[in-house]
Amino acid sequence: MISFTVAQLETLLAVIGWPFVRIAAFIAVEPVLGNRTVPTRVKIGLAMMIAFVVSPTLPDGPVVPPASAAGVLVLIQQVIIGVAMGFAARIVVAAAEMAGQLAGLQIGLGFAVFFDPVGSGQTPVVAQFYGLIAILTLLATNGHYVYLQALAESFRTLPISPDPMSAVGFRTLVLWGGEIFRTGLTMALPVVGALLAANVAVGILTRAAPQLNLFAVGFPVTLALGFLMFYWSLPLIVPMIDHLGQQGAGVMMRVLEQLRPVTP
Repeated sequence: MISFTVAQLETLLAVIGWPFVRIAAFIAVEPVLGNRTVPTRVKIGLAMMIAFVVSPTLPDGPVVPPASAAGVLVLIQQVIIGVAMGFAARIVVAAAEMAGQLAGLQIGLGFAVFFDPVGSGQTPVVAQFYGLIAILTLLATNGHYVYLQALAESFRTLPISPDPMSAVGFRTLVLWGGEIFRTGLTMALPVVGALLAANVAVGILTRAAPQLNLFAVGFPVTLALGFLMFYWSLPLIVPMIDHLGQQGAGVMMRVLEQLRPVTP
C-alpha cells in the first residue's frame, strides 16, 4: 500500500499544486482556451498537464502547510496572478468585439443580437464576428503559444512566494484595459467614417428632396456600404490584432515584474 507523509504531500503541493492554481486561473480567463464552450474537464486536464510539464524547470517553491495563513496567502496570490495574465490576454478579443459593436451600431444592426455563451449575455452579431476573427488570428499567428510561453516564464519572473505582492502592476493592468476603447475605435474607424459620410450625404439628399423617405433610402445604403467596408477593412484588422496580441504578451511580463514583492 502506497502511503505519503504530511511533509511529502506539502512538497508535492509546492512542486505541482501552486503552479497548477496559477495555470488554471490563467486558462479560465484567457480568450482562446478560456472559452466557455470548452468543457471544464478539458481545462482542468490541460492545466494539470502544463503544470507537470513546466514543474521540473521551475525554481523551488515555498513548502508551507496549505491550511496555514501562509498557504492561503500563496493560493490567493496564484489565483490573482493567473487572472491578471488572462485579463491582459483577453483585452485583444475585447478590443475586436468593441470594434464590431461600434460598427454594427453605425450600420443599423444593433438589433441583431443573440445569446453569447462566453459572456452570458446578449451580444451583437457583428461584435461576435469580430471576436471570432480575433481568436482565429491569434491561433493562426501562434499567439496562444506566445501566451503559454509567457505563462511558463512567469514562474521565473514572479516566483511563488508567501511575500505580499506590490500593487504597482495592477495600475499597469488597468491602463492596458484602455486599449479596448482605443484599438476598438481604430479598428472600426473605416466603417464608422464611411457610414458617417453616407449618413451626411443621405441627410443632404432628403433635405433637397423632402419627398424621399429617409428610412427607405438611408437604411439600404448604409447596410450595403457597411458590408462593403467590412470586406475592405478585414485585411487591415488582422495585422492590428496580431500586433495587439504581441503587446499583450509584453504587458503580461511587465505586470509580473511590477508585482514583485518590494524588498525593504
